[in-house]
Amino acid sequence: MAPGFNLSPTAFGDGFRYESFTEIGSTNALALQRAVEGDPGRLWLVTDHQTGGRGRRGRPWEGRRGNLAATLLLRPKVDLATAASLGFVAALALHDALEAVMPRSRFAIAPDGGDLASGGRFALKWPNDVLGDGAKLSGILLETMGAGTDAIAVAIGIGVNVVDHPHETPYPATDLSALGVACTAADVFYALSDAFVDNLRLWRGGAGLAAVRDKWLGSAAGLGAEIAVDTGGRIVRGVFETIDAECHLVIREANGHMTRVAAGDVHFGAVASVKNLKANV
Repeated sequence: MAPGFNLSPTAFGDGFRYESFTEIGSTNALALQRAVEGDPGRLWLVTDHQTGGRGRRGRPWEGRRGNLAATLLLRPKVDLATAASLGFVAALALHDALEAVMPRSRFAIAPDGGDLASGGRFALKWPNDVLGDGAKLSGILLETMGAGTDAIAVAIGIGVNVVDHPHETPYPATDLSALGVACTAADVFYALSDAFVDNLRLWRGGAGLAAVRDKWLGSAAGLGAEIAVDTGGRIVRGVFETIDAECHLVIREANGHMTRVAAGDVHFGAVASVKNLKANV
């Protein structure tokens, strides 16, 4: 075990376990390995130095020493479609954890001209990012293995920029230190382990997804504003209306058509209005 990391008493009491590392290649990869070995789940794997992390679509996740990389292995008795909604549970837990470690102070409009969620310093960017003062502060990656409802394993990877952040990125990024928060990766993990308990209970094995959706919308970045979504094959532009019952993004295009998007990269404000989006992000 690496020194400093610990679970909250609430997490311990709810049957969660953890292993911590001074350095690791990928917490998600190790979690899936543990699943193959028969681990029953509710296992956190955590470090403040991940050297081989990755994000969505295979993108590398740059890990600086002192930042948080944590993966929660769960073995829910649900199908893969329902398991995918755990990404929204993770986002809510991370949002709550960041609120717990951040002194009450300020928040700002997004640097690209979009609006943040009203009334808070952190906002949830669909589908898997948390913003701080409009810049990317953390990301979430779900990986699954197995099929059916008995053998499924879900690795919920969470990375948080605590003391540093990438500077040469196509989007604004930040870290907790830059936001004026003097804390460690261990502090964030403690709060995250605590917040995950309540939000997992809210999810109720997928039966509480409507409540998860409503809570997520309460902290959503860009809701009601102009956005653009790169789906990989098409750029969809319009107003961010909501997320539907399956947590797909719903966009009202200029012609009034409601388009639902299951996966894609979201851009706000001034960036969303640029015609050649890929050349500007």
